[in-house]
Amino acid sequence: MAHPRDVRVCVFGDSFVAGVGDPKALGWVGRVAARTPPSTGVALTAYPLGVRGEATEEVVVRVPMESAPRFARGDEHRVVLAVGVADAHRGIDPARSAAALEFGLSSTSVPTLVVGPPPVGDQPMTVRIGELDAAYAAVCARRQVPYIATFGPLSAKDAWQEARADDGIHPDQAGYGLLAYLVLNGGWYSWLGAEPPKTPVKDRRVPRAAS
Repeated sequence: MAHPRDVRVCVFGDSFVAGVGDPKALGWVGRVAARTPPSTGVALTAYPLGVRGEATEEVVVRVPMESAPRFARGDEHRVVLAVGVADAHRGIDPARSAAALEFGLSSTSVPTLVVGPPPVGDQPMTVRIGELDAAYAAVCARRQVPYIATFGPLSAKDAWQEARADDGIHPDQAGYGLLAYLVLNGGWYSWLGAEPPKTPVKDRRVPRAAS
């Protein structure tokens, strides 16, 4: 087997990137990284760079400075932007958030992937997130940047509505698992140029005691 490519990925966003609410402290980023072992052809280093409460316009300005030291080594460098929930929570105009995303994409020279915001919060906030999802998707289509939508797929899932941390906004362990599933099956491997793993990443079977 060829030597795995040394790929460094910086994942920028808000508290959902930081994994707030997950008792295992993995979030969706950790789960996606766990499903990208060296057998995929990629030696992945994933940096979760989420800041709780930051909107898109605050996230994108961090990208150049915070990615630079993490991109000092490695064969390939990539960026993931996963924003929007904080924008909706703060009531920021979707057009303003979309413009900030476009600015961020235009100022990034490495391959970039955008993960859309999931449906959370009360009904008015969910409506705002739906508007953001559409606006972000349009920006990515225009710039030919891959976009993984989570709003539509999760809106119809009862399991998502029940997978809530104590604050009622962030996902719990099961919710982050659903987000990771959507990312992994929404184009993650093709974006990395990796082969999906054919076997479980970790064998969880308990070994038998020697007789």
